[in-house]
Amino acid sequence: MIDKQIRDLIKKEELRQAEMIDLIPSENFASDEVLMALGSCLTNKYSEGYPGKRYYQGNKFIDEIENLAIERGKKVLGVEHLNVQPYSGSPANSAVEMALLEQGDKICGLKLSAGGHLTHGHPKVTFSGKFYNSVQYDVEVDGRIDYDKLQALVLAEKPKMIIAGTTAYPYILDFKRFGEIADSVGAWLVADISHIVGLIVGGVHPSPVNYCHVLTSTTHKSLRGPRGAIIGVTKKGLEKDPELAKRIDRAVFPGMQGGPHQNNIAALAVAFAEADTPEFKDYSIQVIKNAKALADSLRKNGIKVYGTENHLMVVEVGLEKGKDAAVKLEEEGIIVNANTVPHEQGSPFRPSGIRVGSPAMTTRGWKEKDFEELGNKIAKIIKEI
Repeated sequence: MIDKQIRDLIKKEELRQAEMIDLIPSENFASDEVLMALGSCLTNKYSEGYPGKRYYQGNKFIDEIENLAIERGKKVLGVEHLNVQPYSGSPANSAVEMALLEQGDKICGLKLSAGGHLTHGHPKVTFSGKFYNSVQYDVEVDGRIDYDKLQALVLAEKPKMIIAGTTAYPYILDFKRFGEIADSVGAWLVADISHIVGLIVGGVHPSPVNYCHVLTSTTHKSLRGPRGAIIGVTKKGLEKDPELAKRIDRAVFPGMQGGPHQNNIAALAVAFAEADTPEFKDYSIQVIKNAKALADSLRKNGIKVYGTENHLMVVEVGLEKGKDAAVKLEEEGIIVNANTVPHEQGSPFRPSGIRVGSPAMTTRGWKEKDFEELGNKIAKIIKEI
């Protein structure tokens, strides 16, 4: 059977991706080799368990693939233990919380409106906000974390876990300071590096490995891999609890999920190999250069920009005009997402900004001049809203 409808829709989406300018920081373009692994026969195989300890037969080569992904990932990230089975970032974070916390324990993460993630303790509507007692830190009016205020909050609340991670934070994270604050109350420090993992591997953002106990990350975004996730255990984590790796693994399987997606894991092995090259380092450097060029261009046109010291920025477009701006930009062939700004006066449904990033178009070969010209165009569109 040939499913013409689906094939036609895939071709239309392929054309859309080729023609549009993609500025969503969490999107990127995977290589043909990554896509090959994703579309392979590995999707046919069940492999509940871990290499050498499967609940199904026929996993000889699957074990070799997963072990290869693990070893390659440990090398580029510098962690002692790596679980490559989480289906995505949210299940990965949930598994870590399940492994290290009891229901009602206190966690401390960045507010969603300040650039944090739902799984970092967003109250009432999420797993992390419903099952744990969440106290959240904020950013200042300039969009930056005040680490002295964070330390005061932690000393007063004494959370069992602190999450250092963001989805819309355009500045370098001070993982050393996060580590000191967590250590001051004996808290677990979890670094969610989903957005900046590729920048860390490429050497253009500091790594949290020496300061956190656990790191989590998605594997697409700046890493240019498949839509999956990883959980890493550091040397510091194992010093705090020698059983930490086992606790994490048990929380992933059987705690949170069943059979891993081995096509994703093979694609991740490919992505780790690609990241362990001089070309990837050059790519990461260019991502930063391009983001700065875009931010500078927008500012020169009178647009307020938060950031950037990494791959993304938050752009203020007017009270509750973020969605209008995103829609108008799409009409002009530019893809962004509406986003809250620091100390947002609107709502998550009608925010006042957009989130913009450089990873995808850098993969397409864009340089600073391209982003400078794009900034001029975006500024003109914003001013017409």
